[in-house]
Amino acid sequence: MSGPDYQAKCINSSDIVTILAAEGVQFLLSGEGKVPLSACDGKTTCLFFSANWCRACKNSIPKLVEIYETLRRRSEKIEFLFISFDHNEKEFKEHFKHMPWLAVPFDVNLNRRLSNRYHVKHMPSLIPLSSSDDQISIEEDLIRLIEDYGPEAFPFTKSRREELKASDAGMLEGGKLEDLLAHQGRDYVISKDGRKALVSELVGKTIGLYFGAHWCPPCQTFTAQLLEAYNDHLMSSKEQDFEIIFVSTDRDLNEFNLSLESMPWLAIPYLDKTRNDLCRIFNIKGIPALVLVGADGKTIGTNGRAIISSYGAKAFPFTKSKVGEVEAALRKEGDALPRQVKDIKHEHLLKLDMAKAYLCDSCQIRGKFWAFSCDVCDYDLHPACIEEAS
Repeated sequence: MSGPDYQAKCINSSDIVTILAAEGVQFLLSGEGKVPLSACDGKTTCLFFSANWCRACKNSIPKLVEIYETLRRRSEKIEFLFISFDHNEKEFKEHFKHMPWLAVPFDVNLNRRLSNRYHVKHMPSLIPLSSSDDQISIEEDLIRLIEDYGPEAFPFTKSRREELKASDAGMLEGGKLEDLLAHQGRDYVISKDGRKALVSELVGKTIGLYFGAHWCPPCQTFTAQLLEAYNDHLMSSKEQDFEIIFVSTDRDLNEFNLSLESMPWLAIPYLDKTRNDLCRIFNIKGIPALVLVGADGKTIGTNGRAIISSYGAKAFPFTKSKVGEVEAALRKEGDALPRQVKDIKHEHLLKLDMAKAYLCDSCQIRGKFWAFSCDVCDYDLHPACIEEAS
């Protein structure tokens, strides 16, 4: 969600009361009626510019309500003040009934002057006002900040924002799996049968963080590839040194459960905020995505999808050096094969090709990497299945 394009300017929180009083505003509104302007005194006040006709505004409200009520339960001195961009008072009232905070009484001209004063260019806009020198300047995207960090963004200061970003950078660099996957209220991940696995028991393993969703067709394709690599490694290794953690981007709990049904590995619980935290920390912009974390807890890379799709379990533990070894071995294997052959089982010339996956038309067994393929028709052979014509 794009944030407001403000001038780099900070505004004292007491100014809003003075400004409103100078504009002739005698009271504010709550869900229960009128309240005095002084209701904002001594609080971090955030001006919320929004409208009922704006879909992005309506979509942002549930998250903002959750954050606001959490902060109030924590006894933080916080107040949101709704300033409407609605076309009429009926729309204003319809919009305001979904908000637990205060509002400036509806006045189209006043609201326009306030939006000009605070240089509002986009909606929704949430502008924090503070008397502190450490405040966040109003060119910042506060909507995005609190969507990313939730109540932890409070008190919305520059130093708090920098602390949060530094924490993310530390997580991205890695080193402690418990900090990445668990928190004070949860020290486990779950399986599809409800089993809880302690995160501490995963320390020392190579971890793949799989970001995906049931509604995404490419995810279903990649899940099958990842499952093959996962099972191949389990069968070939004596050590239980590889685990996948599903980080769902499903739209609801039912979709999450459907995703997990096809997965033998573990998952972050759907209702846990860590899912969103991991998406932010690793800057996940599209799915499917696979982030690889080494046995030392440090991030190997975010290109796990490409590695698995290309090399499968051969590339374990998926480090840069191991991937280099696999590529070198495949090149050596390819160098030992002819560039093209004429097989007695097929009428056309077959050319050497590198394929991520294919079904051999001779033995009917799936193959990967080197294949002899036909440019004319859909025909592929394992190198071992070639019966070269004289």
